[in-house]
Amino acid sequence: MADSAAEPQAPARLKLAAQIPTGAKIFLILSAALLPLAIIAFFASLKTTQTADETARAQLRLASAESARKLAIELVGDMTALRTALNALDADQGDAPSCARAQGVFAQQAVSGTRFVIRDRRARPLCGADFPSDLAPVVAGTDPIAARIVPGRGLVLAIAGATGATGTAFFPTRFLAETGRPSDFAPPYEAVLLHGSDSLPVTQLPPRGALERREMMRTSLGVGGLSLETSVRSAPITSPLMIAMLLPILMWAAAAGIGWFVVDRLLIRPLRRLRTSVAAYVPGEEIDPAEVRALPAQEIRELGDTFRMISRTVAAHEAGLAEGLVRQTRLTREVHHRVKNNLQVISSLINFHARGARSKEATAAYASIQRRVDALAVVHRHHFAELEENRGLSLRSVIGELASNIRATAPEGSSQLAIAIDIDPFLVNQDVAIAVAFLITEIVELAMTFNPTAQIRISVKPDENEARALLRVNSPALIDGDDLRKVVEERYGRVMEGLSRQLRSKLHHDPLVGAYEIAIAITGRD
Repeated sequence: MADSAAEPQAPARLKLAAQIPTGAKIFLILSAALLPLAIIAFFASLKTTQTADETARAQLRLASAESARKLAIELVGDMTALRTALNALDADQGDAPSCARAQGVFAQQAVSGTRFVIRDRRARPLCGADFPSDLAPVVAGTDPIAARIVPGRGLVLAIAGATGATGTAFFPTRFLAETGRPSDFAPPYEAVLLHGSDSLPVTQLPPRGALERREMMRTSLGVGGLSLETSVRSAPITSPLMIAMLLPILMWAAAAGIGWFVVDRLLIRPLRRLRTSVAAYVPGEEIDPAEVRALPAQEIRELGDTFRMISRTVAAHEAGLAEGLVRQTRLTREVHHRVKNNLQVISSLINFHARGARSKEATAAYASIQRRVDALAVVHRHHFAELEENRGLSLRSVIGELASNIRATAPEGSSQLAIAIDIDPFLVNQDVAIAVAFLITEIVELAMTFNPTAQIRISVKPDENEARALLRVNSPALIDGDDLRKVVEERYGRVMEGLSRQLRSKLHHDPLVGAYEIAIAITGRD
């Protein structure tokens, strides 16, 4: 009887075991069926890209030719007018009308910085606005026009007369860009004027991206060995190209979705049912064995049995953890409460002794000590208030309360003491908050030493490093002087340096405006 009962179960297990590889086979078959479509889409997108590149190349060819033609016409025309004036002045240096005609030709371009000069063979200016002679290129005997590129400034062209006189014209980059701009070319382009190994960017594109492609065309101007190199970005991704690029992804996503549907039926849903049973577990109960036996895969059923066995021990562990957490929370609250009470007692004792002091110096010393104790108490109170959320301490609240305490405990004659704060909502940990509170107290004490009615400003603003903020305390009382340096060296300097080391940053002093600043670590924003 036992053998006959086991025989029907064996084929069922084999059938169930064969279903999982079948899902993988279906996924592979669908992927192979969709592969030809993906190949077609790939070649379609490639063809589209090639067509777009050819169009961009044709447009660039026309724009480059037009731009080079405009520049050549303008440069040749200007240099022709300059040569006419040069020949006339070479023959008669007093020929004012020829000089006036050349000035008239260049007058329209003068607004953009274009200028010219005609010099005799002794380099004395005869006509035009003189400029440094070292800008003029050497005019070769067989070369009618000599050119020279001045990096970052423009182009210099020069011609020579029969008796040694020379004519030089300077064309700035802005003038060349306006002159060589194609009339019917909308896309952004880059134009570079070339002469030998020298180059002059006339118009520029933004820096090339990692995957950016550009088409480039070089055209000779026929003037002084100059050539113009024009480049544009390749055609942007259009809607047909985007569709062609996304089509293979969509097809493969469809294949993955169908495969996932099969896997979901055989694996994910049974596991989800098991997870639901485990999530509904209540201490003192066990997972329903019927739910475990209804799972399709043997491995998943064994996993369900394992959950059912460990469910008996989970409740005991949870109860122990909960009890320990409650006990730890109570202990922490008690410790913080006692520390707060001790700080209040210390502050009260200091205040009591300060009232009984017989000298102003002793009273001031007690007040100084009390301000430091208050700084620690302020940080502790805020840390205790933030203990539940554990986000960190708000610098705005801590420094605001600290400033109020300092004004309240200021010595006699400090009724006009003013502390302005400008704090961004930063959060810091307890160690940073304590060091910041003590450092501010020391700097304010230093300012009050020289001016009890000092006007003090405390600010915390973002730093270049996103993980830090810039703390700045400034006051006219902190402007550099012999007395300030002496007091800092004898009393405050060592403490302030130790606090800056605790903040792991350097404390800077601006002696001209009277400001101390330091970068502090932050944990976030409030």
